[in-house]
Amino acid sequence: MKILKIGAKWCPDCKIMGPRWKKIEKEYPWLETEYISLNKKPEIMNKYKILAVPSFIFLNKQGKEILRFSNLVEKEILVKAILKNKSR
Repeated sequence: MKILKIGAKWCPDCKIMGPRWKKIEKEYPWLETEYISLNKKPEIMNKYKILAVPSFIFLNKQGKEILRFSNLVEKEILVKAILKNKSR
């Protein structure tokens, strides 16, 4: 499983979620994540149909979307989703 973290410099919620993700990534070093900045790649909005930032898109091993969260998300909710889907 891979998680795309999509955000932007101008996004206040992205600034809040950044430290939450750092804690998660530290606790689960096997987790594969990729940050995509809308400032640098605005075309991502169309490709992944982004309606809000931050957005967190969970992809299975084949690269297909299996789960998505947007806006502020509690760390515990993200961790549950990660652990539930880690083998996908």
